[in-house]
Amino acid sequence: MPNPSPHVAPHPRFKRVMIKVSGEALMGNQQFGQDLETIQRIAEDIKNVIAMGVEVCIVVGGGNIFRGISGAAKGMDRASADYMGMLATVLNALALQNVFEKNGLDTRVMSAIEIREVSEPYIRRRAIRHMERGRVVIFAAGTGNPFFTTDTAAALRASEMGCDALMKGTQVDGVYDKDPKKHADAKRYDSLTYHDVLAKDLKVMDASAIALSRENKIPIVVFSIQEDGSFARVVAGEGTYTIIKD
Repeated sequence: MPNPSPHVAPHPRFKRVMIKVSGEALMGNQQFGQDLETIQRIAEDIKNVIAMGVEVCIVVGGGNIFRGISGAAKGMDRASADYMGMLATVLNALALQNVFEKNGLDTRVMSAIEIREVSEPYIRRRAIRHMERGRVVIFAAGTGNPFFTTDTAAALRASEMGCDALMKGTQVDGVYDKDPKKHADAKRYDSLTYHDVLAKDLKVMDASAIALSRENKIPIVVFSIQEDGSFARVVAGEGTYTIIKD
């Protein structure tokens, strides 16, 4: 197993983590689709984290291809639009798997919607075994149900897998009181409580995901996945991020 990068602390804060990667984070500087350089960088980062002895699973979004809520807003049936969004996450999961395995990461895609030709069906005990054997497990198709976001899917899978933390990789380096891309005076929070997020309506994750994480005492760590080595640094307790917990 490769050694972690020199800047990464040898003792990670967590043993098993869930990382939620939004579809938008996979676009890089593109307007839509997948940027392979971005996925390559994520693969290298995850490889360093696994080298630290950390077990990793991923929930990937599909907003770079199709967003169910947007489709419903344009007049589509919400359930049908959400299923289309779930299929978009499968496309992203397969792209991640392809790049990960080219980087020497043993990877399994598990889908909440059965597509046996390209992925394994989601079975909790099998997913745990995969991670115990050092494999990266990518969960696709959300929860398999319409009306639930991939944020909720990430909180659900993190709970089922017994993860020590739910890491949300975004395009900014934490949680702000307003959009830092639009407001130069936006304030970044170092830490928040679950109640703060809901009371301030900070839009970090939807309310269901926050409630599920709080109920299962899983801290949420929000960081920028756009920076080289950011995931490994945050797992080691370094770098810039916002942590949400009681």
